[in-house]
Amino acid sequence: MQLTQSVQTALPTPYGTFTIHAFEPASGHVHVALVAGDVREHDDVLTRLHSECLTGDALGSLRCDCGVQLRQSLRRVAAEERGVVIYATGHEGRGIGLINKLRAYLLQDAGADTVDANHALGLPADSRRYDESAAVLQALGIRSVRLLTNNPHKAEGLRACGTIIREIVPLATSPQHHNARYLSTKAQRMGHHRPGGAVLEPFDGSAIDVVGILGGHGPTRRRPAVVLKYAQSLDGRIATASGDSRWISGEPERRVTHALRAACDAVAVGVGTVLRDDPQLTVRLVEGASPMRVVVDTTLRTPSNARVLEPDAATTVITTDRAPLSRRDELRNRGVTVHVTKESDGRVDLSDGLAALREDGIQVLLVEGGSQLITTLLRQRLVDRLIVSIAPSILGTGTAAVTDLGIDRVADRVQLTDRSIFAVGPDLVVAYDISRGD
Repeated sequence: MQLTQSVQTALPTPYGTFTIHAFEPASGHVHVALVAGDVREHDDVLTRLHSECLTGDALGSLRCDCGVQLRQSLRRVAAEERGVVIYATGHEGRGIGLINKLRAYLLQDAGADTVDANHALGLPADSRRYDESAAVLQALGIRSVRLLTNNPHKAEGLRACGTIIREIVPLATSPQHHNARYLSTKAQRMGHHRPGGAVLEPFDGSAIDVVGILGGHGPTRRRPAVVLKYAQSLDGRIATASGDSRWISGEPERRVTHALRAACDAVAVGVGTVLRDDPQLTVRLVEGASPMRVVVDTTLRTPSNARVLEPDAATTVITTDRAPLSRRDELRNRGVTVHVTKESDGRVDLSDGLAALREDGIQVLLVEGGSQLITTLLRQRLVDRLIVSIAPSILGTGTAAVTDLGIDRVADRVQLTDRSIFAVGPDLVVAYDISRGD
């Protein structure tokens, strides 16, 4: 087919420097190829054909897995030091275009899945063509590829246009609660290979599907759904007497924690955890989007060099009027959202803080600690789901995850229901629902 290469130049990126080739097919839909190393006359070149997705790639939408897949592909091609990522314009919304994709979103919000939404608009589920992408591979002189995809139809389309595919390399991403149904539809109705990975089982080390153990709780009008998650020893300690907490659980369990972060809109800790552990609270051990990070900090003691303030993800700090104005301004100037809430017992009023997060659009909040924040949320009956990882170790004297709840009678206990238990490496992960206190 007619294909014109209009420009070729270097493109430095956070993943490495690529050579970018821009092609203008007769259709007018520009295709760009980001090439690492020498690919001409090579076989088995690691290749990603990525369909244009403005909402996911550029705007960070969590309704799909496109942005995470694009970044994952760029990292993997750069790490291999030979490969190509083709970015195909004209493929927006599996070929139906941006406006129609947004119209399909409205139908999905009303209950349709991604396939039925397209059909309701009188459009095919997938109208992409692959002849132009195959022509790009031919123009680059690539003899055969290892294709990064979960979509067998993409491989079939390229093969039909003459591309030799030696291997299909899965490109799973850990689901987010907003895109879990979308990924399920891709697997069940479109034949994609496990786009969300395996359930609590990192079969390829890149993605784990943990949406199911979140319990399916949704927000109320006044607050997000709140999920508590912590790791403890068999005798109920989250840290030793000296405060050491790294690492109570094994790496497979920590991957689950990162997948849980990817599944939620935000992850929260108290300032004590920031001062003691200096966590990043990002998603690193699995492929997934990092959530908003939330720090509950009554007087803004969070250090200026805390990793939770680094620009790896968005950060919100919930504080009170006792926080210095100059410190609030400093954080806001760094792009950190600062919510000033009411006080309760000399600390952030958590109900007020959760209401502020709900107004920000947070639907599911993961809380990872510390002990004071966990205990207060349980005491005030603001928790919907509890997920505890139990490590096969005993610490003796140390920090308990839950302290005084003010319960004098067994009848007033926090009641746990709907138990789920999973073996994750050497650890056990148990999850329960908690009666909602709205």
